[in-house]
Amino acid sequence: MMAAFGFFGLFYAALFAGDPTRLPSALTGQKAPDFILPGLETGSAGLSSADLVTGKPIVLNVWASWCGPCREEHPHLMALAGEGITVFGLNYKDDADAARRFIGALGNPYSRIGADARGQVAIDFGVYGVPETFVIDGTGRIVSRFAGPLARASLESEILPHLDLDLSEASQ
Repeated sequence: MMAAFGFFGLFYAALFAGDPTRLPSALTGQKAPDFILPGLETGSAGLSSADLVTGKPIVLNVWASWCGPCREEHPHLMALAGEGITVFGLNYKDDADAARRFIGALGNPYSRIGADARGQVAIDFGVYGVPETFVIDGTGRIVSRFAGPLARASLESEILPHLDLDLSEASQ
């Protein structure tokens, strides 16, 4: 009986300990997984792991049109793109027409979008759910991962420090 209470206590403590957006990523410091994805439009440029090697840090955002929090974070992605930051999109298990309507209505911050219809590439990145955002250095290595919708505080603490930006300008 005491063992059951002890187990319950440990489970309860683990359940409410820490910040759920700071999920560990086994890939931090590792090269991004190899992948090649088609674009949203037939014949359009998609996204591949080779595209992530740009010589400067980039942002990779995992999103879907059916994701409410993705809509909430979208203005922050637009602001990053407006500051000249390269933002790539990984469209997760989405209908291509719905995804095109989403960015058509809200704006397109993405330099390139890969359509991950089966979700396999997101799994390879260790994605738990959408939205999730990664910062990838110029050599294609993952340096940061943020789970959940971006907000001003998360941009300032989790994203911008890895992009070598003036925090006051890019988070407006």
